[in-house]
Amino acid sequence: MMFNREELERREFEMLAPYGMKSGDSKGREHPEIEPNYRTVFQRDRDRILHTTAFRRLEYKTQVFVNHEGDYFRTRLTHTLEVAQIGRTIARTLGANEDLVEAICLVHDIGHPPFGHSGEETLAHLMEAHGGFDHNRQSLRIVTLLERRYANFPGLNLTYEVREGIIKHETEYDVRSSDDYEPDKRGSLEAQITNVADELAYTVHDLDDGLYAGLLTPGQLDGIGLWDLGKAKAGFDTKTFSEMDRHCLIRILIGFLVRDVCTATTQRIEKANPQSAEELQRLPSDVIGHSEETNTMLREMKDFLYQNMYTHHRVVRMHKKAERFITQLFGAYMDDPQQLPVSTLTYQKVNGEKLARVICDYIAGMTDRYALQEYQKLFDPFTRP
Repeated sequence: MMFNREELERREFEMLAPYGMKSGDSKGREHPEIEPNYRTVFQRDRDRILHTTAFRRLEYKTQVFVNHEGDYFRTRLTHTLEVAQIGRTIARTLGANEDLVEAICLVHDIGHPPFGHSGEETLAHLMEAHGGFDHNRQSLRIVTLLERRYANFPGLNLTYEVREGIIKHETEYDVRSSDDYEPDKRGSLEAQITNVADELAYTVHDLDDGLYAGLLTPGQLDGIGLWDLGKAKAGFDTKTFSEMDRHCLIRILIGFLVRDVCTATTQRIEKANPQSAEELQRLPSDVIGHSEETNTMLREMKDFLYQNMYTHHRVVRMHKKAERFITQLFGAYMDDPQQLPVSTLTYQKVNGEKLARVICDYIAGMTDRYALQEYQKLFDPFTRP
């Protein structure tokens, strides 16, 4: 038996919550296309994202640890996949559209430059006088303009709902900027799920990577509410903490946080009682989120990670290196654009883009290792250009 798109859309109307986004209600694409008969529009968006060059590059972009520091640390790609997995679980539980959640999760970091938040902060500083930079807008720029895979239009021609989810992505480290996407409305249920899944994933998995790297020790974490909760559920002693204990604890914490999101969100939705996706987006506050008690524990854990991991001298040294790499690359290209690849210069000429923005696009698209190679080619006299 084969289920065509019309049948898949009908099933969404039957199975999703009234405030979940139905693919059959999509506001559509900027450039009209004939849709396939075996995928919904959100499934098609997900597939388009997966096949982009920008998505593949995430494999060699920093989450916290630069790629060459070890094969077992999260990269921007593995983080993205973990966010998508968590997002789908929450979506399925709450009656949201899993395909839309997955698409937004997979694309949410696609505009991140090399070297993680250090790279983003450096580019934002360098671009202050040239229109600014943040990775949400860069993600949107990639999928609407920079990816060139279709003859009839630039970008991926994603649906309005996925593009809205990109630009309204917000966490502690991500600021929404939605001037062209109904700024008076909140993100959809699916966009809100992506926000929470992202924060949940990076908090717990940064803890995992910090322990694995030896930047954190189990004894340091004793007294931190979330850690103590996981330790009690796992039934282990910090003094005999093993690799298996670490795996067990991380698994327990993710399960606890996902359950808490689903429970707390259900209570908020029942109280607000939205009857459509539109009503949910016009509520005065987001419905997706943790309980107050868990938010307090998460705040404590985030503060701990900032004080003991993100500002650890090993991490800070790499951040400072990254700042120097990107600043000097940007300066070299601005000083003499002929050092840029011919394809990049051609793009600038054809599209009439300002030089600073073209350079920003070029650097933001680099992987960590490509940026390091470019740095060597430009500044190391013994490296061939």
